[in-house]
Amino acid sequence: MSDTDALRAWLILLRTPGLGLASLRERLAAAGDIEEVLAELQHTPTGLGASAGAWLKRPDEARLAADLAWLDNPGRRLLCCTDADFPPLLGHIPQPPVALFVDGDTALLLHPQVAIVGARGATAGGLAHARHFASALAQAGFVITSGMADGVDGAAHAAALAAKAPTIAVVGTGPDRVYPRKHHALAQAIAARGAVVSEFPPGTAPRADHFPRRNRLIAGLSLGTLVIEAGLKSGSLITARLAGEQGREVFALPGSVQNPLARGCHRLIREGVRLIEEPGELIEALVPAARALGVELAARLAERPVSGAPASGTPASGTPAPDTPTASPARPEHHRLRQAMGHDPATLDELAGRTGLAPAALSSMLLMLELEGQVESLPGNRYHCVA
Repeated sequence: MSDTDALRAWLILLRTPGLGLASLRERLAAAGDIEEVLAELQHTPTGLGASAGAWLKRPDEARLAADLAWLDNPGRRLLCCTDADFPPLLGHIPQPPVALFVDGDTALLLHPQVAIVGARGATAGGLAHARHFASALAQAGFVITSGMADGVDGAAHAAALAAKAPTIAVVGTGPDRVYPRKHHALAQAIAARGAVVSEFPPGTAPRADHFPRRNRLIAGLSLGTLVIEAGLKSGSLITARLAGEQGREVFALPGSVQNPLARGCHRLIREGVRLIEEPGELIEALVPAARALGVELAARLAERPVSGAPASGTPASGTPAPDTPTASPARPEHHRLRQAMGHDPATLDELAGRTGLAPAALSSMLLMLELEGQVESLPGNRYHCVA
């Protein structure tokens, strides 16, 4: 089977009515191959219902063609749970995704991320806090992840971009739809300098039930979640709850007792969430987890090297243990990378061209070297040696 056949099989199954995430993952683990899963279901669509059987027997070719056309554009990809560079932090969250539509740099999903979420109707102070924390965290090397909603989300994305750092938007629509519409320019900028991520196929319109599903991915991709302004019924509290259930750090910024949008944060603090006042506190709390993530990624990519094309294998593993060693042994590819960097800052693309290494492998290696103090990341997604 060709790569196109495999991609078509993924798209058919992702659009199959009634085929849940757990069921698809179980079938994939049993069959070991996505085309085999499709063939089995087309032959015996037991338990999926009439609409699923009809779709599997005769899928909408126009819709599949539109999906393939969207993916055919540069910088777009269907990142599957069987790919070597699928984000490991998503591996063991409740209801892990089986695939993600990505518009932008998929390698960023392997970087240490911090989720910044909060009220859509945030106050001027809340927006200022979002910009301050996002800028400081981005300059410290964390990728800012949020949901591209109005208010705190949008302010955090924009601040990361203003700091010439990448940012990731996880959306509750298809990757080709912008919600709210006012963020059209923001979405374009994020795709160009970061990544827009969705588990919903192209063309999917916004629906209320999509956003809690989106929130579990925001929390799942991130080492920690910071809540800035949230009412007592805010969706940001859902993200915080999901992050806690996933074993991730949750932080809340306190506010005035006169501000209704501070009540959600105050409730989180009363329930034991860590009160945070300055970005440095959050950075200090998450550095050990970032180091552990770098070690796991290096080991995982060494076992399943990424050659540039999606690789087949088992689904990603779960959250790295916090007591994982922080120093990696010397490797020939690390020496080769340091030699390729030279004395002047270089972008990820330039380093990929010089070394012949895939961007996902390079991202992991750069993260390890940065955490060990041998490499420094600069604005514009550039890197240079410091030791």
